[in-house]
Amino acid sequence: MGAKVDLLADLGESFGAYSMGDDEALLELVTSANVACGFHAGDPRVMDRTVAGCVRRGVAVGAHPGFPDLAGFGRRHLDLSGHEVVTDVLYQLGALEAFARAHGTRLRHVTPHGKLGNRAMAEADYAKALVEAVARFDASLVVVTQEGVLARAARAAGLAVAVLGLADRAYLDDGTLVPRGRPDAVITDDEAVAGRVVRMVTEGVVESVSGAEIPVACDTVLVHGDTPGAVVLARRIRDELAHAGVRIARFSGASPR
Repeated sequence: MGAKVDLLADLGESFGAYSMGDDEALLELVTSANVACGFHAGDPRVMDRTVAGCVRRGVAVGAHPGFPDLAGFGRRHLDLSGHEVVTDVLYQLGALEAFARAHGTRLRHVTPHGKLGNRAMAEADYAKALVEAVARFDASLVVVTQEGVLARAARAAGLAVAVLGLADRAYLDDGTLVPRGRPDAVITDDEAVAGRVVRMVTEGVVESVSGAEIPVACDTVLVHGDTPGAVVLARRIRDELAHAGVRIARFSGASPR
């Protein structure tokens, strides 16, 4: 059997009168969605509309909780206590689950957004708090993250993990992402991005910014919905994966690794 991978996008990141990304077009291309829960982006109307769009197209709905930082899009450094992280994440999961139930579906996974995700991937206290929130809310939810502290903490708690590959983000030699403040953090050449994704999925490697080949296994590949040209990029990735014999399908997330 050939390789299989899930194609994931961050969606529902518009807010009020402010629009971000082309969610409708991306929903035609992806198999799973990270839906913003109102803290870093999104609002009740956007959440309702995005979940409805996922259900119409058979796209799996996942929660994308972030720091309470609308102005900074959840990408600023906040120092929160463990209790604050747990309760903030529970609040966001509950909000999105309400819309999922209203549209006849359930949440399938959780992917922490932005700086919250970065800190949970690298810092034990943030990882512990995020895992506690997920386990208390619904232990059947799959935690979607890169390999690191969060993935290990989730597995230790008995939660299923789907390993995330970042399509258009540059990697450092240690497998972490190049900080967004650097000019080389995001790769903008569609051909280069698609080629990297094919190698991630079929070979389990990616080239770092230094030129080193590092192991990056992935169950799902993320396209950022707010990236300019995200729809064209997602379509190119799908085409190149298909050409390489890779099947696009939801990750299983059946059991912890």
